[in-house]
Amino acid sequence: MVEDGRALFLQIAESVEDAIIDGSLTEESQAPSTNELAAFHRINPATAAKGVTMLVDKGVLYKRRGIGMFVAPGARERLLDERRTAFADRYVEPLLAEARKLGLGPADLTALINDRAAVTEP
Repeated sequence: MVEDGRALFLQIAESVEDAIIDGSLTEESQAPSTNELAAFHRINPATAAKGVTMLVDKGVLYKRRGIGMFVAPGARERLLDERRTAFADRYVEPLLAEARKLGLGPADLTALINDRAAVTEP
């Protein structure tokens, strides 16, 4: 799990987020425990707990005393909104800046994207 150089607790949190986004963890379903995450990823339970705590702080998971952690209502939509915003910041803004330099307008970009998508779609 250390493949991308980011902190392990961030990778743990992102893997749980990915499961929520792809629907393998649904709202109100029980999330993997800190010990399960630690055993699966072969990491220190404190590191897994740090990732889980981050998700609790974000309102993605909540704790039911004596039972475990659960996916909060609305978590999937919140995560999708967060990732869409990050996608726009990381990819769309630089794309628009470069397009402006090249004299390309929104219609030109749309045409380019549609052309490339048609070539790469199976």
